[in-house]
Amino acid sequence: MLIAKSEGHYHFLKGIDPYSCGVIADPGWEVVHVTLEQALPWRQGFDRVEAHLGEVGRDRQALCGMELRSPAPFTMAGFIAFNRDYCLVLKAWDLYVGELNPVARTNVAPLFDPPGEPVLHAFSYTVPAATDAPRTLVIAGAGELREGVLLEQGIVRRGDTSEDAMREKVGYVVDVMVERLFGLGGAWEMINAVDVYTVHSLGGLVEDILFNRIGPAQRHGFRWHFTRPPVVDIEFEMDMRGVRRDMVI
Repeated sequence: MLIAKSEGHYHFLKGIDPYSCGVIADPGWEVVHVTLEQALPWRQGFDRVEAHLGEVGRDRQALCGMELRSPAPFTMAGFIAFNRDYCLVLKAWDLYVGELNPVARTNVAPLFDPPGEPVLHAFSYTVPAATDAPRTLVIAGAGELREGVLLEQGIVRRGDTSEDAMREKVGYVVDVMVERLFGLGGAWEMINAVDVYTVHSLGGLVEDILFNRIGPAQRHGFRWHFTRPPVVDIEFEMDMRGVRRDMVI
């Protein structure tokens, strides 16, 4: 069920405490995606977000997506502890809707040249648009961790990176992306950025599982980030978005 974030002019799909499953801008509004030219320590990143929002005439309530990069995958306990600190900032910004976090998120760990601490890589926010402008959305990152369960036991085929296991993991994640896309009221025609995060071979998986599912979004291809998902033993992550403005600052 879509939930209104009226101050931010978007709706979101309920996720878990650290993030929502995705957001879609309300009619007359659009999502803008911004990548930082230089990543910043995540807490300083929030300050940069606020400064940019002020520059474009928006306030904190417009924030709807965050993308982080971490030094290495967390243990599950470490991930939960980091999320606790991260969520305290969102709450201090008064972004929650009741007890629900509306902000989508991706958090991954680069294999090469990783940051020394968790950093902000990119973010998304809403701005006014023409009433008949195409709808725009951001779908949060998901790995092969069964929804709503921050437990090692929730990881699909945990500890197994065989070809068969990777097929099951990728298939599960693509299913999650499909569910989130349609849950937001979206369609594949709206998607123009598909990101895949793994250090494992994608041979055969792209053709057999990914491209067979994304329909018209195929023409935009996909971007393979040689990174690990944020938690030890999760091997494949994916996120998507459909935006009209994608900038670097």
